[in-house]
Amino acid sequence: MCVKEIITVISVLLLLFPSTVKPRAVGGAQPAGGPQGGAPEGGGGGTLDVVAQFGAKADEKTDLSQPLLNAWKEACASPAPSQIVIPAGTFLLSRAALEGPCKGPVDIQVQGTIKAPPDPSHFKDDTWVIFSRIEGFTMSGGGIFDGQGALAWSKNDCHKNKKCTLFPINIRFNFLTNAYIHDITTKDSKQFNVNVLGCKNITFEHFTVSNPEHSLNTDGIHIGRSDGVTILHSEIKTGDDCISLGDGSKNVVVNGISCGPGHGISIGSLGKYKGEEPVAGIKIANCTITNTMNGVRIKSWPASYPGTASDMHFEDITMDNVSNPIIIDQQYCPWNQCDLKNPSRVKLSNISFKNIRGTAAGKEAVKIICSAGFPCEGVELADIDLTYTGPDGPAISQCSNVSPKLSGKQNPPICAAPAPTSPGGQAGPAKASPGGKASPGGKASLGATA
Repeated sequence: MCVKEIITVISVLLLLFPSTVKPRAVGGAQPAGGPQGGAPEGGGGGTLDVVAQFGAKADEKTDLSQPLLNAWKEACASPAPSQIVIPAGTFLLSRAALEGPCKGPVDIQVQGTIKAPPDPSHFKDDTWVIFSRIEGFTMSGGGIFDGQGALAWSKNDCHKNKKCTLFPINIRFNFLTNAYIHDITTKDSKQFNVNVLGCKNITFEHFTVSNPEHSLNTDGIHIGRSDGVTILHSEIKTGDDCISLGDGSKNVVVNGISCGPGHGISIGSLGKYKGEEPVAGIKIANCTITNTMNGVRIKSWPASYPGTASDMHFEDITMDNVSNPIIIDQQYCPWNQCDLKNPSRVKLSNISFKNIRGTAAGKEAVKIICSAGFPCEGVELADIDLTYTGPDGPAISQCSNVSPKLSGKQNPPICAAPAPTSPGGQAGPAKASPGGKASPGGKASLGATA
């Protein structure tokens, strides 16, 4: 079981059992008594400064956990709008679980830099900061969540160890309604940067993800089982998918994103688990993808559980030196540990790729490998112009189990060459990048990789 599959299982458990783990103190501060998260009685609202009013210290030694939690309790208990301010400076934060429901709207202004403990052995689970079960939540301020993940990346062996340790995600947003996060940076996460689970109407704008290309399993934003997720005008650089959508992702809009380095923008992987929810209503537009392993991709496992994904549209996207610009891969099989003799049972339908242009770093610029058991339906490609200038000739496309509707420019000629077949009669397995994704949430709802 790959790391993103394991994360998916954990995410499903989070749906059933809210976290009760208390933060472990780091440095000089010792946690005060009292329950974590939730709204106590009373509360007056207004502006709450964690330094001026709750004793936090920007010395990179004193743990911010308890001052932040105390401020949260007061804000969450207020029926009037409240704002928590984390001022300029650099703070150490061992862990934070900020939970609702709250009596009124809460806004967090992160103006400083918040750092995680660098040693992954400090953490008892795969969570650093989590916001959970809140309505009307906002966060902004230009601040940074720094996961200090370099040590974790050096210990990540999930590409070869099925029982590998799961490192913490920088920020989890679980079961939020009507949330707006903007002008915030997450960097150097040990695992995924952001995981969105069970949310309704949540928007990210002018959001920055900054991880190096060699950081494994560090998806920028992973979405699972959420309805109404919008990501606008943001920059994502990471070692895995810039944005990944797992099962149950509905009505998702991604617009104006700069992606790369990383593995591109992916839907899936789908079909790994029983009972996955449909994916529907996805619009990816006006994005630039640069120096990535993949461009825009839909992926499902062979020999999968049944599932559906429909109404997925990719438009006005610029590719710059992307290895695999357009992919539908229903034989997604990282590390070749799959049953390729049996086709995927995830039905894909109503898919369009329009006005996708730029340069490919690999010869196969378009690859549409659909299920032999459930062929893709309603696939449209219009105005595709992808060039490859490598020594092995111009760009080509490969197709299997699909009859796409074609219009406008088609460079390379779409579906002009058949895909090679495997012993099971389907197209041969696509090359996988290190680390596979899956999920109730599509990757491990958290996510999956490659």
